Amino acid sequence: MVDDIPARMFYAGRRWRVSDMPTRLRESVWAAPLHGGGGLYGWRFQATDEDGGSFVFDVFRTESDWHVHRAYT
Repeated sequence: MVDDIPARMFYAGRRWRVSDMPTRLRESVWAAPLHGGGGLYGWRFQATDEDGGSFVFDVFRTESDWHVHRAYT
């Protein structure tokens, strides 16, 4: 995170850099119900790996880390 906005991540054994403007996702977009309250939120962004491959990721914050909910080609 840079200034609370995703900038890069490590996922599926690869390093990814965010390559567009991330969009904040709110609870209403998640298919899974919210457990335990606390305001589930996440981000949708395109990220590009070191080989030039790009995906769009939906990620959300858990109590201890981040979870990739979905990756789109």
